[in-house]
Amino acid sequence: MISYLGGFVLLAALLHATWNALLHGNRDRFLSMTWMSVGIACIATVVVACVPLPATASWPYIAASGLIHGVYNLSLVRAYRHGDLGEAYPIARGSSPMLVALGAMLFANELPGLAQAAGIVLVSGGIVGLALQRKRPSRATLAAALLTGVTIAVYTVVDGIGVRHSGNAMSYTAWMFTFYWLMPLVFVSMRGRHALRAPLADVGTSMAGGAVSIAAYGIVIWAMQFGAMGMVSALRETSVVFAVLIGRLFLHEEITLRRFASCVVIAAGAVCIGL
Repeated sequence: MISYLGGFVLLAALLHATWNALLHGNRDRFLSMTWMSVGIACIATVVVACVPLPATASWPYIAASGLIHGVYNLSLVRAYRHGDLGEAYPIARGSSPMLVALGAMLFANELPGLAQAAGIVLVSGGIVGLALQRKRPSRATLAAALLTGVTIAVYTVVDGIGVRHSGNAMSYTAWMFTFYWLMPLVFVSMRGRHALRAPLADVGTSMAGGAVSIAAYGIVIWAMQFGAMGMVSALRETSVVFAVLIGRLFLHEEITLRRFASCVVIAAGAVCIGL
């Protein structure tokens, strides 16, 4: 049975799929991601004023992760510019658990058990299967989604190691997310300050998505203090199942029998990870 730790990571998966759907549902995803980042950075700034500083050994990881997240945000926006949620999201998320497991093995000496390794393979295979069932993605979509997957794997391993040096997961998470203040600077440098203007409702939706995002990944960082990075990453990427359901219910995307079968494979992998 999946432990309470796995239950929290599955909650994070649901939250993650939710904020990605909010981002994809907006016409101007770059602008939406920028306002999401402002929401995240505002919350992080308030939290850092209320928590102790993380241990000195974790600061290089905080800085590295903050910068990698910036690359992730830009590549995710590019992926959603060219592909829909059900196409780009599974490619990006499906390419990361195996890379995280490999990185954890190389840099943190984490070796998953047989059942957990099988679960990681099932989750990754099911996610990639979701992507391949659709029309062949364009080269631009594939390149951006794969870059997104690589950045996910890199920042996950960095954070998995960094949070264990920090002494305080909330402090580590908050300081890392203060780097999201860089996103509006990047946006303004590319489009100009006037382009930040957006209807109040859109700004509110985007900033709410930012709040959901920081909660989702904050849970993951907390979980990586106690659980192996590869297993936590694979459980988190079950978010693609939630993304498929959200895409069907709210974005009117199709669910075929083959896509449903892939979701079953992903769920089976999640059960194996929890054994």
